[in-house]
Amino acid sequence: QVSLVESGGASVQAGGSLRLSCATSERTFSVGWFRQAPGKEREFIATIMGIDGVPIYADSVKGRFTISKDNLKNTVYLQMNNLNPDDTAVYYCAAGGLGRSASNYAYWGQGTQVTVFS
Repeated sequence: QVSLVESGGASVQAGGSLRLSCATSERTFSVGWFRQAPGKEREFIATIMGIDGVPIYADSVKGRFTISKDNLKNTVYLQMNNLNPDDTAVYYCAAGGLGRSASNYAYWGQGTQVTVFS
């Protein structure tokens, strides 16, 4: 059983930046970031895999978001730049799986709210 805790969500003006953190209870092979806006399905954002931290991004965030990790701290980060109102959602990190599908992941954090206002 892996536990995950997200932090860093906030309200920010469009064009601004936030960095989300996902602390895991143990080292995991991969961690994914997803988001869910009201009335919408959970959406893949990015994942990072392996010791070297190979990143994969959704097209909607490529070039604006950067996923990274600190193996010593068992923490994965999501740096989000040039935010826009469409990025407003609850952001979740997940482990125990691979790839872009939320159903692949066994363990989830509680989520952190990101609100972008214009």
